[in-house]
Amino acid sequence: MTSRIKALADPMLAVLIIGIACALLFPAEGQAQERIKLVSNIGIFVLFLLNGIRVSHGEMAQAVTNWRYFFPLFVWIFGVMALVGWAMSLAVGNFAPPLIALGFLYLGILPSTIQSATSYTTLAEGNIALAVVGAAVINIAGVFVSAPLFAIMGGGAVADLGSDAIIRIGTILVLPFVIGQVLQHWTRGWVIERKQRIVWLDRFVIGLAVYVAFSGAVAQGLTELLDVAGWIVLAAGVVAFLALASFGSWVAGGVLGYDRRDRIAFFFAASQKSVAMGAPLAAILFAPKVGGFLIAPLLLYHLLQLVIAAPIAAYFTRSDPALPRASG
Repeated sequence: MTSRIKALADPMLAVLIIGIACALLFPAEGQAQERIKLVSNIGIFVLFLLNGIRVSHGEMAQAVTNWRYFFPLFVWIFGVMALVGWAMSLAVGNFAPPLIALGFLYLGILPSTIQSATSYTTLAEGNIALAVVGAAVINIAGVFVSAPLFAIMGGGAVADLGSDAIIRIGTILVLPFVIGQVLQHWTRGWVIERKQRIVWLDRFVIGLAVYVAFSGAVAQGLTELLDVAGWIVLAAGVVAFLALASFGSWVAGGVLGYDRRDRIAFFFAASQKSVAMGAPLAAILFAPKVGGFLIAPLLLYHLLQLVIAAPIAAYFTRSDPALPRASG
């Protein structure tokens, strides 16, 4: 019970709910939407600048050279989960609007979330260093892999993946990260000391990106397009996706022969999806009237993964290390 209360008290959960509620009640349209999107893009630039400062050169080298962990994680997230997302989009497509169904493919090609994967790995007494570095490098890879993978697997019709999109990704995501890497020798200590304050900036930027995308969907009639049956199909698809991701990643960690601590790190990194990458990337790639529909499965998935992750982590700490398979 305590673990469930902690999950429901997660600040990121509140930020997402507030962003969605504001979009439903006060959707930004016209000039207001353009101005807020500009502010959102500036915030995304700052967010990735801070990410570049926080991930040390040593951590980058450590993750890249640990191929026994990093390569399977990469294949799982951008291979297996992408295929699951593609299959789910086909299955849901018979019962939900096309953009909502395509949102499952978008969900599948996204990298794992860094903050909660690390937090729950810590709570479950897994390999914290591996979780931090692995998730960070996977997110960096996602900047380059997620958008083209989405286009290749069937999302090119809605994704603006021409030269302008490449320039936007380079300018808003890659450039600030590189600048952060260059400046971290002088700034990393200052940023780390203020970690608790800066994390709220991260949350604000993500919440604003969610608001911008969801406002567009609300303006295009999201609430009218999905009836009760449609919402049930969306929720059922997300639950099935999360169950497959969780069970499959735990089994995969066992097949790969990881010890318990590494297997726990792999489980959380491989099964969770990042709204911190998904919402900003959607804001860059898609028009708001499209992006809001596409991120609907991601938002529901992220909320659900926060709710169940804490009880799972608590179970890991209570279970006999010789019998961790029961948590899958």
